[in-house]
Amino acid sequence: MDREQTTTLAAYYLRVTLQDSMPPIWRDIIVPSNLTLENLHYVIQTAMGWNNDHHHHFIADNILYTDIADNDNPYHEGSDAERSERNHTVSQLLTEEKSIILYEYDLSDGWLHKIELRKILPAHDNHAVKPHCVKGKGACPPEDCGGIWGYTDMLEALQGADSEEKYEILTWLGEAFNPEHFDLEAVNRILKNFTC
Repeated sequence: MDREQTTTLAAYYLRVTLQDSMPPIWRDIIVPSNLTLENLHYVIQTAMGWNNDHHHHFIADNILYTDIADNDNPYHEGSDAERSERNHTVSQLLTEEKSIILYEYDLSDGWLHKIELRKILPAHDNHAVKPHCVKGKGACPPEDCGGIWGYTDMLEALQGADSEEKYEILTWLGEAFNPEHFDLEAVNRILKNFTC
């Protein structure tokens, strides 16, 4: 990235909220305005705590921006119905403060996230904006637990009396699961090495 391009970049302050999570699970992240959706996906995966084991897509104005490359799909690349996330940036979809797009991860479990542009911050002169997490709340649900409703059922079982179901869930998780745990420092240690 050259110096002139760096000085004109803005920093986007985004709130990423996992839809229908109660209490809400969210992350506040700062990313460069020219970050591709493909790279935003990796930042969200890190900030939320997902494992990147499944497909995903972004939705803006009823248009899908996807990671799925399928040359036989007539809607792939260039269609109004579906576009490649590699060719679109955050600033192309989030054009003003309070703009919202959606991000869905694991299309079978349907982890839907709302991404809101909360603030456009001026970039520091001569310094590239590095993606980082500012704050967050709540643990990331475990992969493959059945979406938000399966996660809600899992939490209810964990809060209940000892039962075979509770034992099976704890065995599956492999450790004590704290739904309130979020480690900001760990997220930023990973994002520190992220290259756009």
